Order: sequence, then structure tokens, then C-alpha cells
Amino acid sequence: MENILELSHITKRFPGVIANDDISLGIRKGEIHALVGENGSGKSTLMNIVYGLYHADGGEIILHGKRAEISEPRIAISLGLGMVFQHFMLVETLTVAENVILHSEPHKWGFVDYRRAAKEVEELAAAYGLRVDPRAKVTDISVGQEQRVEILKALYRQAEVLILDEPTAVLTPQETEELFQVMNNLREQGTTIVFITHKIKEVLAISDRVSVLRRGKLVGTRNTAETGQKELAEMMVGREVLLRVEKEPAKPADTVASVVGLHVRDRRGMPAVKDISLEIKRGEVLGIAGVEGNGQQELVEAITGLTMPEAGTVMLHGEPIQGLSPMKIKRRKVSYIPEDRHKRGLILEYTVADNLILGLHSDPPFVECYLFRNDRQIKEHAEKLVRDYDIRPPNPSQVIRTLSGGNQQKAVVAREFSRSPEFLVCSQPTRGLDIGAIEFIHQEIIRQRDQGTGVLLVSAELDEIMSLSDRIAVIFDGRIVAVLSAEEADERRLGYLMLGGDPQHATGPQQPTGAMESGVTAE
Repeated sequence: MENILELSHITKRFPGVIANDDISLGIRKGEIHALVGENGSGKSTLMNIVYGLYHADGGEIILHGKRAEISEPRIAISLGLGMVFQHFMLVETLTVAENVILHSEPHKWGFVDYRRAAKEVEELAAAYGLRVDPRAKVTDISVGQEQRVEILKALYRQAEVLILDEPTAVLTPQETEELFQVMNNLREQGTTIVFITHKIKEVLAISDRVSVLRRGKLVGTRNTAETGQKELAEMMVGREVLLRVEKEPAKPADTVASVVGLHVRDRRGMPAVKDISLEIKRGEVLGIAGVEGNGQQELVEAITGLTMPEAGTVMLHGEPIQGLSPMKIKRRKVSYIPEDRHKRGLILEYTVADNLILGLHSDPPFVECYLFRNDRQIKEHAEKLVRDYDIRPPNPSQVIRTLSGGNQQKAVVAREFSRSPEFLVCSQPTRGLDIGAIEFIHQEIIRQRDQGTGVLLVSAELDEIMSLSDRIAVIFDGRIVAVLSAEEADERRLGYLMLGGDPQHATGPQQPTGAMESGVTAE
């Protein structure tokens, strides 16, 4: 089969690091080609070069058998290349159709023909199975629908090669299944897809071939049907990887945190948490299993002081804490890994070093006499965490916005774990991490547990919940519908409950959907 896109000896250097090291890769016409690797392996950099966002220091891009000079995205688009980024680039106040046609508007008598635009977008969406209302405002649609709008933008500009950068990172399991159907539709109609993902199971489920990068080099390309989870994991990391956590039975002690009769409303004022009561003991991991959007975020934000509950009590060390500020709660030996690292975990314009002391920035040894920064202590602290957590590039003075999403997540995890917490709240702790980092974070969570920390784990990854948890609480529509021991739980039973199945028939015939099966992840 002919290559529609070839990368020949692509090299890209940044200060102190070779992001892409003499990479040669062919993408066949009409295939779904997965691109995987660790954080900082060079996947996104390579595709940003193809799309004209970066300029290679060496090598060439060959498109349709001819050398292509792609100096900016406008040229890439004109050559039939499209790219959908992990963080969408939509104007929320505009409609779906207006976003799709932006800068490529159809005109009639000198004016933008919005009626024609809406019709064209509607027909295009129907042709590829991208269900979205062209007249709806972006601010009123779901994240999954926003992604469809981004795909429609590329297709409207007649993209023959579509690059999807971490497309499932913000999707629910159901939305992931719908995306895969869309990808299959696109492939059947001749579109070539480059699929950058964290999840090995997704690679195995949807791609035709997979290429693995490690530390800027191409390790190899495999036909997906001829490889497996274990081989891909070892190719990414360069060693054997434990795909499940090895741990001793928990030794739970007294209760470190609890909620009683908790009611919380979401940002729209709608009930999100409905009469939830839970307790987390020292020395155990309590996992919250559920399809995203069933109240997990609001529950965590109420516990950590980011949201004031409408009713109910949040207890820490036997004392009520609802109404306390997040900083005061943190000072009570609570660490929190938030679901959204950009909104809740980092100050993107600060350096890595400054982000690694957030919450401790006004305390010794990072300040002297309550006034002056101790830059030496801040630097030493940052260097240790950067080394221990393999944050790349290993430069504490670099602005954290310039790091990959996975390395930003490592910085949040490093900061929160280093505080020696008594209560650890982990909301999607491995989102955006490569497989080696996931293995490390999982081991660290169990180490925290074994030191007597109480851990509340919220994750969209069912494998992660089952692997780490000692008890599992299943949440559906804002309520806890069952609490199971780890021994009682399996994918079938949890999936049935997560989809709203009757707890009295939790061993019933229904199976969780394919997307509900969470994957080992690898950036």
C-alpha cells in the first residue's frame, strides 16, 4: 500500500534536548496509524512539525510523493493536512457551523451565507457520522461534541490526513466509543488518521499499525494485529513493565476523613451529589468508580474546600471542615491531585520550581523571616523532585506551560506526594502519564497507603480502580449505589453498576461497554 505521508530523517532540537532524533516514518493512505511513547518521547513534536507549528532542524516531509515545505499551519491545511489538538480551539460564543467555517466562509452577494454554511456543515456531519447540531452554540454542547466540531473543521477544509492528538483524554467511555465509530467511518471513506494516544488498549482496538517513540527515537513500527500490550509497553519504556500493582493486603486503622449526607450542586445549580455518605480509613485506598460526569468532581471539590456543600458534613480527623478554605484544609496534612491540572493544579506562567512549592510557598524553608524567598532551598527541592519523578526536560527554571501535559501532571503529583499527607485525594492521578510513570505513581499510592495515609482515588480508568483500591464505591447519577470490597469487584459487576444497573442484580447479564474497559496508558 502506498504512503500518503513520509517523514525522512526528521530531527528537531530544543535547548538541552533532542526532541526528534533522525526519525523516518511512513503513513499509508487510508490507515489509522497510532503513535505512542513516553512523556517527552517526541510524538507531539513530530506531528507539530508535520502541521507547520515547528520547523525541523533536519530531514524532509514528503506528501503524495513530493517534498513539502510546510512553514505554517495555513500551508499544511492547503496541502490536505488537519490536526485536532487535545485542548480544543473553538470560539464558545459562536455556533458549531460558525466555528467550522471560520476563515473559510461561503459568501452570497458579498455577505457570509450562514444558511448555506449550516446546511454544508449538517451534510458533512451526516456523511461521516458526526452527530452535532450546526446551529447550537459551542458553549452549550458537550466535550465530545466539541471534539466532533474540531474534526468537522478539518474535514470542511478537505483534510486527507487527520492528526488526532490525545483525542480520548477528555472523553467519557461512551464518547470514546462514538469517536472510534467516527474514526472507522473516516477510514472507510479514505481519510488517513494519525492517532496519538495514551491508552494501549485503544491502540489495539482501533489502529492498523502502531509506531513507538522512545526518547526522541523511533523504536519500531508494528502491525497492530501482530503485537500486544506487553510488547508495546516494553518498547515504550525499554524494560519489562508491571501492568498490575503488586501489593500486600491493606491494614486499615481509624477513620481519617468522612462525608455524611452530602449534597452538592454543580456550577449550573443542578444537584450533582445526592446524599452521599462515605468514610476513608488510614491505611486504605477507597476507589470511586463511575462514568465521568456522575458527581465525582463535585464530591472531590466539596471534600477539598473548593465547593461549599448545600447540605451535609465533611469531616477530617473527626472535625467538620466544610467552609474552610482549601489552604487551611491543605495545612491539615491533606494533599490533592486535581482532575484538571491547568485550572486547579498549576500556575502555567510560573516555573517548574515555583509550581513544585505551591501551597508551601509561604512556609520555611522556602521563605526566611516570613518575607524573603530562599531560592537555594527552592532550587534544591525542585531538583530532587524533578529527578525523582523524571520530569522532562529536567530544568526547574523552565516555565511549566512549555512542558508536555504528561510532564505537567508529573509536577502536580510530585508536589502533592512530597508533602507526607495523612489524607490523599487523587482525582485522575495518571491522566496524561506514560506507562513507566503510571507504574511509579501506582507504587507510590500504595506506599502512601502502607505508611498509614488514607487515600481517596477517583479515576475513569476501571483497571486503575480495581488494581489500587481496597474498597470500591460505585457512583451513578450523584449517588453511591454500592460499596464493594476489592475481592467482590470485577469488570462485569462494576460496569453493570456504573451504567445504572440494579445493585440487587449486580451479577446480572449486562456487560460493560468496550470503552468502559480502561486501558494501560502511555504517552
